[in-house]
Amino acid sequence: MKKRVEALLRQVIDELVSQGQLPAIDSVGLSLPVNRDFGDYTTNVAMIAASKFKRNPRELAGVIKEALEANAIFAAVEVAGPGFINLKLKPEMWTTVLAEIHEHKASFGQSDFGQNQKVQVEFVSANPTGPLHVGHGRGAAVGDTLARILKAAGFDVQREYYINDVGNQMNTLGRSVLLRMRQLDGQTIEFPTDAYQGDYIKDLAAELKDQNPAILAMAEDEAVAVCRKYAGDAILSGIDADLKQFNVSFDHWFSEGSLYVDDKVAKTIDYLNGRDQLFEEDGALWFKTTAYGDDKDRVLRKQDGALTYFTPDIAYHKDKLDRGFMKIIDIWGADHHGYVPRMTAAIQALGAEKERFQALLIQLVSLVRDGEPVSMSTRSGEFVTLKDVVDEVGKDAARYFFMMRKCDAQLVFDLELAKKKSDENPVFYIQYAHARICSIIRNAAEQGLSVTDGLKHLNRLDGEDDQNLIKLMAGFPDMVAGSARDLEPHRVSFYVQELATAFHSFYNKNRVISDDRELSSARLALVDAVRQVIANALDLMGISAPEKM
Repeated sequence: MKKRVEALLRQVIDELVSQGQLPAIDSVGLSLPVNRDFGDYTTNVAMIAASKFKRNPRELAGVIKEALEANAIFAAVEVAGPGFINLKLKPEMWTTVLAEIHEHKASFGQSDFGQNQKVQVEFVSANPTGPLHVGHGRGAAVGDTLARILKAAGFDVQREYYINDVGNQMNTLGRSVLLRMRQLDGQTIEFPTDAYQGDYIKDLAAELKDQNPAILAMAEDEAVAVCRKYAGDAILSGIDADLKQFNVSFDHWFSEGSLYVDDKVAKTIDYLNGRDQLFEEDGALWFKTTAYGDDKDRVLRKQDGALTYFTPDIAYHKDKLDRGFMKIIDIWGADHHGYVPRMTAAIQALGAEKERFQALLIQLVSLVRDGEPVSMSTRSGEFVTLKDVVDEVGKDAARYFFMMRKCDAQLVFDLELAKKKSDENPVFYIQYAHARICSIIRNAAEQGLSVTDGLKHLNRLDGEDDQNLIKLMAGFPDMVAGSARDLEPHRVSFYVQELATAFHSFYNKNRVISDDRELSSARLALVDAVRQVIANALDLMGISAPEKM
């Protein structure tokens, strides 16, 4: 609807420009008013024109108002304040939105905003050294929802998981499993504090000892390597299973080890050196990140010849650029905030615009039960896993609760609230709105009423409550596109809760099915549109829309 009004406004402005009544204007500046009582849309185009034309903005607003009033779609056109023009559409204009929803169904809200631009969203990417914890769960919900939103907004999206399968943490994993195997073999072993402590290490050790007891007779390095490979593969398989239970999947799993197999790390260093981005000092190889706004230059290769963690990360992001992604979105934990400027510097040093890279930071999650915090210590190994949470509260509630706040804000996850079957639980409240509408439609069918018939009587939906519900749904496509543009997936959770609240309020104030069959069938079409938009919004969040509860 906004696009239609914007196009009409653009046409009127262009006609006035051609008549010499206005100067050429690039943007018509159509937006939603802060107070919807002022109208459906507002524009500051008269003030923009006045600054160029050196005339009174209210005078120019009057000229534009007169031209707009000649169009039959407006119920009112008013000049306000210093020169704003408030536009109110006729009720029959809004009801066309319902026909559009019923025509497009599951695709309502989708657009070509992204112009099929290639975008990669890399998220979770937890080291395969242990199960996913609740913090990873929030990153998974945010990343998957963002990928769904970007796809709906017309982007060509790839979801990627980066497997950190190289480095000391993997050697520590292999050594931890080997030590537990030796304990199971009856050897007296003092388990080090820097090893992985969780019971899952004991389980892996028991499995491997049963399958291949000969490991215990191997040389240390060989035994650690075998344990490392077995444990890494088993943990990664468990991570994949946990994510699938959480309704999250990936298009590509990228192994850090492949960067070394294909010699991409060394080639990236050579590439940067050829672009005069590196220098040597005190026996180390440095990257000139300060040239791109970082607070200090960064070491790529230390004095002892070992590479820093940053070096393969640059090679990995060069690989992303080489794969043709025009937008690279990384979703990291909040503790990586210092990593953002140096990776932004690397993107530019690799010859790309810094806007091609963006990192979203995921703040901490605190679990509470009955108002008391739930311990999530990883030092003792007794941490709460994502699977624990999903098993307790369900996939839908877990995903919604992780999305209830902007991702860079800390989140308190109330386990007991997430399980409640009441209006207090937002995901239950939203899903119940969908199920309630399904029940209304089933009951209406028993009385011979249908949504199809209702589409013939949409003119009956001229009441304020009907219109407000329609206007809220009309904003769904803009919300999706805006969420994709600004990389703010939490907007969907806010929107769908607002729509569910509006429906429940409408239902409590108005009879959907009454003695007036025309109005009943029209309202049936109205609430069925609400059902469809709720389902579409929940789908963007990877959450089901039940027909019965």
